[in-house]
Amino acid sequence: MKIFLSIILSLSFYLGTSQEIAVLKYKGGGDWYSNPTALPNLIQFCNENINTKMITKPQTVEVGSTDIFQFPFLHMTGHGNVFFSEADAENLRNYLVSGGFLHIDDNYGMEPYITKELKKVFPDKDLVELPSSHPIFKSAYNFPNGLPKIHEHDGKRPQAFGIFHEERLVLLFTYESDLGDGWEDPEVHNDPADVRDKALKMGANIVKYAFEN
Repeated sequence: MKIFLSIILSLSFYLGTSQEIAVLKYKGGGDWYSNPTALPNLIQFCNENINTKMITKPQTVEVGSTDIFQFPFLHMTGHGNVFFSEADAENLRNYLVSGGFLHIDDNYGMEPYITKELKKVFPDKDLVELPSSHPIFKSAYNFPNGLPKIHEHDGKRPQAFGIFHEERLVLLFTYESDLGDGWEDPEVHNDPADVRDKALKMGANIVKYAFEN
């Protein structure tokens, strides 16, 4: 039955929208809805600069819903607790191994919760740090030093972690960078223009890489 369901869900993914991003809603009390202007601004930047044709206002989908298979790219963020039920984890795993891509952007404080829950999704896989030579850092714009630092928080260096399935990067976790804050409207965080530019360009890299791989 599970194999049959996986096949059906795989087909539903490929029959879905070819180039769209959705916000992933999760349980646990964390603020999955944070940075509300971030994705619309990133989408607009991508449409204007890397020739995507995405709808500017992204939809929201729940992690346990088959609706996630309509979108090749899911974006997840927040500051606090994350919880995946076993059904959520299985649904997300099916989505990722079927060709989907998930970007998790730690908005500060998310890391201990999400790393624990990802073990439900892929019990036999670990997050591995991506080297600065990875193609995601040069798919549209060149970042020779890897992930840019957008917000200081604890002053730690920014890191990009990934999970791979059959050599394909299916999940990207950006940590101590806070790209989403750099994507938000300028007045939200008062980031300098060059910092917002770096955040948007790195976001465009992620989008381009996800859509082409």
